[in-house]
Amino acid sequence: MKIQTDRTKKIFYHSNLLFSIRIIIALLGTTLIPAFLGEIHATIPLTLGVIAAAIADIDASPKQRIVNLSLLLTCFAIAAFSVELLFPYPGLFLIGLILSGFFFTIIGALGQKFSVISLGTLLMATYTMLGVGLFKDQYVLSCLLILGALWYGLIAWIESIVQPIRTTHEYLNHSFKTLGKFLQAKSHMFDPDETDDFKIQTSELTTINQALIKSMNESKRSLFNRLRGDQGHKRVRIMLNYYFVAQDIHERATSSHISYQKLSHQLKNSDILFRISRILSLQGKACAQIADSIKYHQPYHHNHLFEKYFKLLDESIQNADISISLRLTLQNILKNLTEIDKQFRQINQVNYISQDSTNNNIVEDEVSSFKDAYDRIKKHLTLKSALFRHSVRISLVFAIGYIIILLTHLPHGYWILMTALVICQPNYSTTQKRVLIRFAGTISGIFLGVFFVYLFNTLPTQIFAIITSAWLYFIFKNSRQASATVFITLLVFFSFSLTGESSWDVAWSRIIATIIGSVGALLAVFLLWPDWKYRTLPSLVETANHDNANYLKQTHRQYQESRIDNVDYRYARREAHENSADLSELISIMSNEPKVDHDLIDQAFRFLTLNHTFISYIATLGVHRASKLSPDIQIMFNNIEHFIHDALHLHTIDDVKNHEYCNALQEILDTFNDHDYTNIDYQVISQLQLMLQILPEIIETSNKIILKH
Repeated sequence: MKIQTDRTKKIFYHSNLLFSIRIIIALLGTTLIPAFLGEIHATIPLTLGVIAAAIADIDASPKQRIVNLSLLLTCFAIAAFSVELLFPYPGLFLIGLILSGFFFTIIGALGQKFSVISLGTLLMATYTMLGVGLFKDQYVLSCLLILGALWYGLIAWIESIVQPIRTTHEYLNHSFKTLGKFLQAKSHMFDPDETDDFKIQTSELTTINQALIKSMNESKRSLFNRLRGDQGHKRVRIMLNYYFVAQDIHERATSSHISYQKLSHQLKNSDILFRISRILSLQGKACAQIADSIKYHQPYHHNHLFEKYFKLLDESIQNADISISLRLTLQNILKNLTEIDKQFRQINQVNYISQDSTNNNIVEDEVSSFKDAYDRIKKHLTLKSALFRHSVRISLVFAIGYIIILLTHLPHGYWILMTALVICQPNYSTTQKRVLIRFAGTISGIFLGVFFVYLFNTLPTQIFAIITSAWLYFIFKNSRQASATVFITLLVFFSFSLTGESSWDVAWSRIIATIIGSVGALLAVFLLWPDWKYRTLPSLVETANHDNANYLKQTHRQYQESRIDNVDYRYARREAHENSADLSELISIMSNEPKVDHDLIDQAFRFLTLNHTFISYIATLGVHRASKLSPDIQIMFNNIEHFIHDALHLHTIDDVKNHEYCNALQEILDTFNDHDYTNIDYQVISQLQLMLQILPEIIETSNKIILKH
């Protein structure tokens, strides 16, 4: 009985269930009600309105959803009514198309919310173009499109009242799952038999870290949306605690107390590395268990075996025949692991997070005023801005596509604009990938559509097919774009079958429009200010160095001010990690561009590895920042921090001074037992030494990338 209950619970809490219910209810309304009223043609605009609203759907609290829906419907109304108003006047319509394409793309500078709304608005405009002529009376089409969007918005709003933080649970669930994978990957770094400088392990760790940063940002954004209107909600406070725990664990897991190659060599015949690896692996599993506890609204139960494994690791460290310095390092690693364990044991507590902590530590880049919005957009009104170039590109693609439609009189030619809008991305590599996916999905959908249209040839079966196709489109939209394209193509077939139009005519129009739109988007990205990522790499490398310098500076302040954990520190840490993730993504895109410079990519990969290692050294200082340092160690920390800061900002290094600092640090380590130093003093000195050792190569690699550009 319990097994059956657990299975039922898993189905109920499946991430797609509520979204599926929302979509199906919306589609039932847009299909059954017109069928009941005998206005079957109204099904098409109503359904397209639902699709546009769902694509532009933004996670938010119930109060904020009302504000977002009002803004969305206003933009939709402007787009739809403008299209119908200007449609009979090709010259004015062309001007409106160019201006709207530019405006609704450039407002993406205001943040993710406006970026999503702008995409939905442009889709609404293309849907209106496709539906012109469907009704005799003007503006009926626009009203039905907006009504469909309103219908979906109301359903989503009601759902948010019933389950106000369900989406936050899903984001945090995914964050802890990814954090678990990160810990598992980290456990692979403690391999005594590794002989290839941990290249594979480091690459795996960097890739997972990129996914983790993205997931954590989604969780942060969702929490921020809830905190603005529901700060007193107990469950929100609990989820906020989970987020802070994940942040802390990530920093501790990122830390690197010693060179892994050195550790592997010195402990090759010891059981210590295996014990560390086992604990990290189990902590990864613990994160997966926490993810389940979030998803199923259950308290997390900590594994009692951790206490035993920590005791055995401590005994191994104490009994090992190793140097005092290595023993101190291992003790600090043990301390770091036990602090992660402490976070697991305290995760069900929420009373130790103050309101001040909430206000200081959740940071969101939201538009605060009209002046702020104006300043943000103004900053992008230059060809140096990738967003500006993309906005102009979209406008020109729309203009050329419209001219082709006027010249060829292609039936349903406005699919050209819709295809170009969906495919055209700021960079060539992503656009090329979307072209292949879109074309493959469209062709597959057409073959299936021609067959299924004859199979579903009655009104009830057509309605069923429309609902199923639209539902499956949204299920696969974010995970399998090719499958999503198949189902949206099927939706087109079934929708136009309601009007009695030939499926073969629809098929050929769809194929031709897809080819023209795809080629147009690809040529636009290739010819109009191509945003080759190798051109962006130098500036991103410079930003990474600057962010790392600031992260080290803010970490140093923590030792001076007793771990104040303020917004400046968390912001600096987040910027350093996010820039590392952006760098990893950029290199991946560069590898698929037509102008591939393999030497530059090799340099970029080398810098990415060095950058990740450098951040891990700073993170090690961060995880021990609750401790006070000895006065002379604090002075040394201060001097070296300024030296590293200047080197990273100026991209030049005084090798003599760097060598002097390394010698001074080594002298402290050699005479460590002759002074009244603590383990943390030793760890700080060790981390500074590790940073100085790789700093010359960081500067050298940075300059090679910048000069090559």
